Amino acid sequence: MLYLAIKALLSGIIIAAVSEIAKRWPGFGALVASLPLVSILGMLWLWRDTKDIERMAAHAEGTFWFVLPSLPMFLLIPFLLRRGVGFYPALVSGCALTIGLYMGMVFIGPRFGLKL
Repeated sequence: MLYLAIKALLSGIIIAAVSEIAKRWPGFGALVASLPLVSILGMLWLWRDTKDIERMAAHAEGTFWFVLPSLPMFLLIPFLLRRGVGFYPALVSGCALTIGLYMGMVFIGPRFGLKL
């Protein structure tokens, strides 16, 4: 249980740090947010828990393929905001786009040999 609490606390600290940095320096906050910190922590926790090379390789490869459909969200949200759409509708639109693209990746990816 302590291990789970440590993982949750560390992950929460990263999110809080990103939001505080972005308040002062939006560009630097974006840089920190774009770092694959969650992916690295996930890989560290997975490795610690399993020591399974094939599972780790599949996780890292899957992470790569699932990052791709999330990227358009970061273009849609600022596009909508700059055209007067409110923050929450823009955020929901970006999330909906990402969900749709994730679904596309899950259903279409295996047809191209991707193991997701």
